[in-house]
Amino acid sequence: MASRALTPFQLMATLLVAFLATCHAGGIAVYWGQNDGEASLSDTCASGNYKFVILAFVYKFGKGQTPQLDLASHCDPSSGGCTGLSDDIRSCQSSGVKVLLSIGGGDGSYGLTSEGDARDVAAYLWNNYLGGTSSSRPLGDVVLDGIDFDIERGGAKYWDSLARDLKNMGKNQGGKGVLLSAAPQCPFPDEWDGNAIRTGLFDFVWVQFYNNPPCQVSAGRGAFMDAWKQWESVPAGQIFLGLPAAKDAAGTGFVPAGDLNSNVLPLIRGSPKYGGVMLWSKYYDDRTGYSSDIKSHV
Repeated sequence: MASRALTPFQLMATLLVAFLATCHAGGIAVYWGQNDGEASLSDTCASGNYKFVILAFVYKFGKGQTPQLDLASHCDPSSGGCTGLSDDIRSCQSSGVKVLLSIGGGDGSYGLTSEGDARDVAAYLWNNYLGGTSSSRPLGDVVLDGIDFDIERGGAKYWDSLARDLKNMGKNQGGKGVLLSAAPQCPFPDEWDGNAIRTGLFDFVWVQFYNNPPCQVSAGRGAFMDAWKQWESVPAGQIFLGLPAAKDAAGTGFVPAGDLNSNVLPLIRGSPKYGGVMLWSKYYDDRTGYSSDIKSHV
């Protein structure tokens, strides 16, 4: 059958639809490092499914403690065994994937006691993982793209100071700067990260819409959208919908991929600050293929 040439009007309409479709195109962020048996970091980035990979966690810091990194069985930082991840991280970055380091988590021993304590933690993170220098960098000489605040305990004070110190170090000491992200719970405002996020210094906020029945998707469209709109009001660059990548990845909040694609993402994709979807975690995504199922809809 012979093809018909598009009229100028049809051509413009087609281009406009394509433009609008890409205006709100989002990405997927995934947490990596807390489970045995998940894909390697290099394979995670090479999959092409993720825009951000968040290394989890530095679970011990502040209060005068020596900060400690835990990446499960992937490597042992105490023996220098995690320096081999430098090449993987560089490979991720060369393919356009941002690699951040998450501090905190649901378990661990952390907290800040003063602005000075926050300054000390910022200096440690800068010198050991970012643009500074140290003789004992746990991940080798590679420079990570930023720091993720997954604060779920340890009090609410001084996280704003830590955010300011990290951003200022990135600005004042040259280099590529420091990206900041946060992973608050969906009840608004967040009990721990709230003051830090209000500084306006955070580039990405991936809100945990799981393990929080009053505001997660299962609470109903009204409750979910009310929470989403509240989070869109914060002075941050982009807001992500945080979800478990499998039913057993969280106590509550799992949304089947088909439901997410058809009924949830259409509600938020047009939001001015929509950034995409955050998944917990790579281990569970490996088992369900969730990111592959949603990628073209995010």
